[in-house]
Amino acid sequence: MKNNKDLLNNKKIWSRRSTILPEFVGTTVRIYNGKNHIRCKITEEKVGHKFGEFAMTRKRRVQAKTTAPVRPVKPGKKAGKK
Repeated sequence: MKNNKDLLNNKKIWSRRSTILPEFVGTTVRIYNGKNHIRCKITEEKVGHKFGEFAMTRKRRVQAKTTAPVRPVKPGKKAGKK
């Protein structure tokens, strides 16, 4: 018969609000983020936290740095005033 660790390994978890128990340490679980399952290795530091903390539901948005376009100053006018 399989032991408890083998039953928990690669287990799919839909309940993001469930608490991680010490029995999960050393296993890999797959946590649902609303679109697909994210693989997560359970360590001692994660015990007591919720599964949902380790599978982000939103994509990370990287903001591109844009520079403001430089308008040439016409002769005879002061810069910054219209």
